[in-house]
Amino acid sequence: MNIKQFTDQSAGRVVQTERGYQAFVPNPLPPAFSWTPSAVALLSRADRALGELAGIGRALPNPHLLILPFARREAVLSSRIEGTQASLSDLFAYEAAPNPDAAGDVREVFNYIRALEYGLARLDDLPLSLRLIREIHEQLMHGVRGEHSTPGEFRRSQNWIGPSGCLLNDATYVPPPVEEMRACLGDFEQFLYTRSDIPPLVQLALLHYQFEAIHPFIDGNGRVGRLVIIMLLCLWDLLPQPLLYLSAYFEANRQTYYDLLLSVTHRGTWEEWIRFFLEGVESQARDAISRSHRIQDLRRGYRMRFQTTQSSARLLQVVDLLFGAPILSVKQVKDALNVSFPSANRYIKQLQDAGIIREITGQTRNRLYKAEEILNVIDGPINS
Repeated sequence: MNIKQFTDQSAGRVVQTERGYQAFVPNPLPPAFSWTPSAVALLSRADRALGELAGIGRALPNPHLLILPFARREAVLSSRIEGTQASLSDLFAYEAAPNPDAAGDVREVFNYIRALEYGLARLDDLPLSLRLIREIHEQLMHGVRGEHSTPGEFRRSQNWIGPSGCLLNDATYVPPPVEEMRACLGDFEQFLYTRSDIPPLVQLALLHYQFEAIHPFIDGNGRVGRLVIIMLLCLWDLLPQPLLYLSAYFEANRQTYYDLLLSVTHRGTWEEWIRFFLEGVESQARDAISRSHRIQDLRRGYRMRFQTTQSSARLLQVVDLLFGAPILSVKQVKDALNVSFPSANRYIKQLQDAGIIREITGQTRNRLYKAEEILNVIDGPINS
């Protein structure tokens, strides 16, 4: 690390280790920082947008229409920040036809979904804690690239961040050594449990910075840190369902995201980081609101087309299934509706004839069908 860049100690201090390298040890939260009127206004806008999204989540008769596709989009984008190349279509195809020989990138993204669903379910009987964070990490890293990095365990050796192939002494950032890391994690957990007058969205921004600064795992820190955001939004009842995800914003502003995290470490620029985070909340809440309206409009249009057809009740169930699985197989329809293969095939053909889905494998068996219009609403440009 370049010690000359560390010009402020509000975020932490640089320590000299016994092995001769220097590392950064973050201070306990919260830091001291002052609010500007523009930052207060930004917090108000972010809170308002989040509240509007929460209202949509509470009013939905079937929130899974949004939860399933939004969570999968988040999994793709959060993993993409870390270098994976899998697309949302790749993920849906993998879920429709699991393949143990599938590309590692797809399995990594699928693990993100597993970790998210596992973590949210565990919140019913376990508070968000260091224990749960380790469990989430185990789900995330199991059986994929990085599995050698002790899934579910905090690191027992030094890690560092820098250009590919760089050594410890050339690193851009060196997190706290193991002993200091353990103390930092204790402080992190204490801040999680402490009642505070700090606005919840600001607490989220502080916690996300702190987790990335501690970097407690050998691999997977960024993804776990972003999963923690989602879980806290639900745990703190800021959202009734996991509908807000920041990875699209972080991915679109990836270099700024990294630069601002590092800037807090170097120069104590807390307000700049918090503003960036709040802008992300507002932006992604508005994005989710827009996509949710478009998804509901599209579903309403599809259902109107089939409400008068023979076997309409079953067919409408398949339509709803498509919004959670816009790439699907006949077997998925059979299992979801508990019907025979011929019946499932008949529903698929009706949707094909209507132009809602198309076959994408070109095979005579194990076919997959894609609902392009639904995928475009979930993952396409919001103004398209």
